[in-house]
Parts: sequence; C-alpha cells; structure tokens
Amino acid sequence: MKYIINNSMPNQFNVSTFEGDIYKGDQIIRRAACRHYREIDNMHQLKACLRAGEYAWPGGYACFFITNDGVALSFEAVMDNYEEICHDMIHEWKDTGWYIAAMECIANCDESVFCDHTGKEIA
Repeated sequence: MKYIINNSMPNQFNVSTFEGDIYKGDQIIRRAACRHYREIDNMHQLKACLRAGEYAWPGGYACFFITNDGVALSFEAVMDNYEEICHDMIHEWKDTGWYIAAMECIANCDESVFCDHTGKEIA
C-alpha cells in the first residue's frame, strides 16, 4: 500500500511513507530513498535521511545528526556544510569533524540538545 507524501516531486513519481521507496506508477524506481536511518554508513543513507526530513514519524519529534567524534548537528548545519560532509564521507575521513555516523531523535534524549555548529537548540 502506497501513501503519497511528497508533492514537490514531478507528478509521475510518488514516495511511499511506509518503506521510503520511490515509485513511478506501480514500478519501484529506487528503494529506501526517503527514510531515516539510526546508523549512517554511507552517502545513500545520509541522503535518504535528508529526504525524509528533520522530523520523525510518528510523533513529529526533531531529529539531528551525530558525527563520528560525537558532535550533534542540526539538519540546517548539515545542509549548509553538505559539500564538506560529502567529501569526508566519500573519502572516509573520519577524523575531520564532518563525518556523519548516526541520526537520533530528540525524544530519545534526556536533556536539551544544541547544534554544535550553529549553537541553536534542536527542538
């Protein structure tokens, strides 16, 4: 069963919210293209998380990224520094501070979380 959520895509493409697949009609074009991953191992997973958006479903809780060295980054910070992040992830440079290792939901945190790049609270 497909649930269409993304109206910004061309009319012939639909995104399923259940599995995050992209469809053209009844044919799957790309699997897991729009979903959240807790552990991020590659650029495909990072891009899928960005496509899925900064809020978890269900609940609408804000999500944020965690770098390999434990720094919290908001979606805004990741988008603003996307080139550096892509470069470091593609080359597997894990000690530069831009290598994304995970994504977390604010609902799983005991206290307020602030983006270490922008200084803004992630809420």
